[in-house]
Amino acid sequence: MNRRGFLRGTAAVGAAGTVGTAGCLERLGFEEESAWANPPLVENRPDAVYLPASREEMGTYGTATDGDYGVALSYTFPHRFWIVEAVDEGKELVEVDADDSLHLMLTVWDRETHTVLPVDMRLDILQDGSMVDTGISSPWPMLSQRMGFHYGDNVRLPGEGEYTARVQVGPVSRVDRTGAFEGRLESMGTLEVDFEYERSAVHDLSFETIDKERRGSRDALPLMEHGDGGDGGHDNGSGHGGDGHGDEHGQRPMGREPAIEDLPGEHLGTDRSGDAKFATFVADANRFTDADTDGSYLAVCPRTPYNEIILPFTSLSATVERDGSIVREETLAETLDGEFGHHYGLVVEDLADDDRVTVTVDSPPQVSRHDGYETAFFEFDEVTYAV
Repeated sequence: MNRRGFLRGTAAVGAAGTVGTAGCLERLGFEEESAWANPPLVENRPDAVYLPASREEMGTYGTATDGDYGVALSYTFPHRFWIVEAVDEGKELVEVDADDSLHLMLTVWDRETHTVLPVDMRLDILQDGSMVDTGISSPWPMLSQRMGFHYGDNVRLPGEGEYTARVQVGPVSRVDRTGAFEGRLESMGTLEVDFEYERSAVHDLSFETIDKERRGSRDALPLMEHGDGGDGGHDNGSGHGGDGHGDEHGQRPMGREPAIEDLPGEHLGTDRSGDAKFATFVADANRFTDADTDGSYLAVCPRTPYNEIILPFTSLSATVERDGSIVREETLAETLDGEFGHHYGLVVEDLADDDRVTVTVDSPPQVSRHDGYETAFFEFDEVTYAV
């Protein structure tokens, strides 16, 4: 069914998922064209990744490229999400506002490696060359079961019509870069995507509720497929901006980590903590340091369960213990690498056989969450590996 049909039948009011009729919204003074209702929120949610109450289709406005950067602009219904800004403040629920036009989503990637980038970003919406006040300028980094890692926010537009999304990204300065990323992504890119906003295009996106007996189960929705007419890959034909029509690899990346079996080095193990998967490896350190060394490189690759999505903007530290004594304790550096992908790494010059490596999460991923992720990746136990 589409969202318009859902709104005509029911409206989920408030975060508790109480269901009423569309007439209730009308009595409150809202019109169907401007009022949006969140789907039910699963009750008794686990402190883990869970299957949400509904699945929404997402449309694509277009893609653009500039130098090393590629960007895709997508949209769906306005909907709630949770902001995670600081360790001590926990998370803050962002409710849908009646003036929200749609939820805009941006995926930014490196064109050479086809890797999704955690990067500083600014989004401006223009109409007829003039800036439009949308209520946002810097979309939130986000985790979604359908979109993976992306940037997004609910956006207010003054009305239907043609617009341009101007996206400024980079440089990639928040993370270290090694291997295929070394010496690259040091400049800013400006990418533009022209699109046409039509209320009907948003209303007519499909909306599916999940069976009640499955909601809240320890599972996740599959990632959306792009560009092949598959599940949720709706393109409204608005055209593309920039110097090309998308990415030469075809489908846009979703922030999925490389398969564990494809990663180099010695695999110390994969453990679960905070419902995140932590795959940890030891590799030769020469490629990760300017100086010749016989040491080792410790790479920790946290990812979501089920869909294996990166968990950026997390603070990790590692302790190396030998014969009952701590010989090294240091923070891991968030890093992009051509082989390991997004991970957290540390050169450990004196790592030896039978050492014990303990990884600690000092602060959880500072990324906003959609339904199904907002209760996971907060409370972590230490994970320990034997070398």
